[in-house]
Amino acid sequence: MNLLALIRRRAAAAGVSPPPRRTQPGSAPSRSLTDITDHLTEQHPAEEPRTPRPRRPPNRASVLLFPGQGSQFVGMGRGLLEYGNVREMFSVAQKVLGYDLLDLCLNGPEEDLMKTVHCQPAVFVTSLAAVERLNQENPEAVENCVTAAGFSVGEFAALVFSGAMDFAEALFAVKVRAEAMQKASDQTRSGMLSVIGKNQANYKHACLQAREHCLSLGIQNPVCSIANYLFPDGRVIAGHQEALDFLQKNSRKLHFARTRQLPVSGAFHTSLMEPAVEPLRDVLRELDVRRPIISVHSNVNGKRYMHDNHVRQQLVKQLVSPVKWEQTLHEIYERNQGEDFPHTYEVGPGKQLGATLQKCNMKAFKNYKHIDVALPQD
Repeated sequence: MNLLALIRRRAAAAGVSPPPRRTQPGSAPSRSLTDITDHLTEQHPAEEPRTPRPRRPPNRASVLLFPGQGSQFVGMGRGLLEYGNVREMFSVAQKVLGYDLLDLCLNGPEEDLMKTVHCQPAVFVTSLAAVERLNQENPEAVENCVTAAGFSVGEFAALVFSGAMDFAEALFAVKVRAEAMQKASDQTRSGMLSVIGKNQANYKHACLQAREHCLSLGIQNPVCSIANYLFPDGRVIAGHQEALDFLQKNSRKLHFARTRQLPVSGAFHTSLMEPAVEPLRDVLRELDVRRPIISVHSNVNGKRYMHDNHVRQQLVKQLVSPVKWEQTLHEIYERNQGEDFPHTYEVGPGKQLGATLQKCNMKAFKNYKHIDVALPQD
């Protein structure tokens, strides 16, 4: 049974109906779009209550984690083309985006794939393609999935998998988001700095010192703040490039054990992304958004999405708010003493989310597996 058929069966078991056929400008015809995007459920009319899904024992339940920007690499997707609807997903993507995303993923050039406008759609599509592989190799992992979460743009993939958004419509939103973030980045010389701190490190105070340094250079309204909470003593700080240079130069005084400038074009998840807010808000207003049929956790506070407007609000807020990934993992894996942990699958390029899980919760990490997107099945 392929992923589409399985998800339809789960939706029927929950007593819900499939989503309507809709297209965005430049997207695929409705037949292809529907084949790809009937991805769990349309919420019931108000007078029809949802039938709760049956609870699964923790040792049979699964969690899917979807990576974000920075995980991309040339060659990703090569190991997925034989599975399910993967080629058709990339065909739909070509119509939505206006360029051959599959060729870019497989062959690069790397310089183009690394651009925000390209890598966000690439990670989104490749991650959902990885779900096709997981479903064919281990269909129970998909059928028994009770929770999903995604890092930054990965949250869109998690929402598509959960039935809250349609594939092509979500990809169109990711396209708008990436273009708006790139445009916002071009307005200010900025970036992101990965930091691993010692016990004495005070990240917020370090950001304050960096902003004061920027003021001394004549920079008005300087930005330097925590953009990602990854794991204990693991942070990403983003803002004006001058602030990041200050942090690196003074890393020993600030009790930073290691710093590394990330290969991204801007200060994502800070107030410097404010110009991208309205374009994303506008496109989300036009999309069909439904309540997820499984738990999906928001980057903004780690909590589950409750309804369709909550999804729209939090996705917009996420642009200018830190990704609270460490807090999200605590929300997902919190359980009583002696209770089993679910199986966790990282679906998409890279193993960064597995690395953060290992640092946050070693017991949960023991049930972790990465679904490779580059190598074909043995």
